[in-house]
Amino acid sequence: MKRILFVTTISGFLPQFESNDVKLLKEMGCEIHYASNFRNPIYTFDQEKLIQEDIKLHQIDIEKSPVSRSNYKAIKQVKNIIDVFKIDIVHCHNPMGGVCARVAAKISNRKPYVIYTAHGFHFYSGAPVQNWLLYYSAEKFLAHWTDQIITINGEDYNRANHFSLKKDGKVAQIHGVGVDTERFNIQGTKKRSDMRRKLGIPEDGFVLVTAAELNSNKNQRIVIEALRRLKSDEGVDLRKIYYLICGKGPFRERLEVQVNDAGLGDNVKFLGFRTDMPDVLASADCFVFPSHREGLGIAAVEALLCGLPLIVADNRGTREYAIDTVNSIVCNADSAKDFAIAIKDLFNNERYREELASRSRASAMPFAVQTVEQTMEKVYKTWVNR
Repeated sequence: MKRILFVTTISGFLPQFESNDVKLLKEMGCEIHYASNFRNPIYTFDQEKLIQEDIKLHQIDIEKSPVSRSNYKAIKQVKNIIDVFKIDIVHCHNPMGGVCARVAAKISNRKPYVIYTAHGFHFYSGAPVQNWLLYYSAEKFLAHWTDQIITINGEDYNRANHFSLKKDGKVAQIHGVGVDTERFNIQGTKKRSDMRRKLGIPEDGFVLVTAAELNSNKNQRIVIEALRRLKSDEGVDLRKIYYLICGKGPFRERLEVQVNDAGLGDNVKFLGFRTDMPDVLASADCFVFPSHREGLGIAAVEALLCGLPLIVADNRGTREYAIDTVNSIVCNADSAKDFAIAIKDLFNNERYREELASRSRASAMPFAVQTVEQTMEKVYKTWVNR
């Protein structure tokens, strides 16, 4: 039996994003191990359920910060897991997960096959100089210890192809982690009405939804600022506009302060982390995705599958699926004016809204889980069949 170790910086990342990969590997007869910092959860998940699914869990003291001393300890912990449990392959995710796992694999006695999935390199066109100095240099160096790099957008794929990987190393691109096209398939009005009633939103309300961690990069503040601007716009009845923010994170308190200072307490609802996103999306008229940086942005793809038009910030991730005036309105991430105009356009023009929505689901089909599984199956079989 082959043994695979998943390593992530963010605990809960495996059940949230890698369940399809786990399913594939189990079908191939592999034993699954998962190492992360379970003391610092970002995504809500049930550890007992993972154990019941025969996934072996390993606590490591990994941190997101590249300067944290805990990461040196995490490298030793991962090395120990590799050697003690006779790991054959390491599949690592997130920047520091990629660093710690690849260093650990290099210094281990087992020398396992190493796969790194880059969910959006921190160096990209327009990124700060320090990102290039730190992250580009690190990724270029660590590529020498990597058998397979997987990217989720075209820009990263092109950059990774210029790295020197291990002998016979390869680069592949997938469309994210794959989306369940049946789960995110909203039809009819009953679910919409039921969810609005639960959320205290009237039937004639105009509902915007964002689903993302509450942090500076995800940029929810720009949407709140756009709504504040619309308060003084006589062409918009702001009493009918609702903004649902799904997710948790370190910026919640400051976003709540911003909402209160802007007098938008009746308009903005913080829903926390949700496990019922199809139902939340069913209540919406539009999905807003204002991130400065996205590797892809699977939450927006899920919204497209639900037949929602998008209002997005222009970045390398959203460029994979958001087409201005076709299924989306594309804005400058730093322009509250752009977002305010986009919200006003969709609020006042139901026909335009429906026109964008009519093309949403079809534009998201290349990101279906079945398509991603085909690529990942080839990646894993390269190693399993060795």
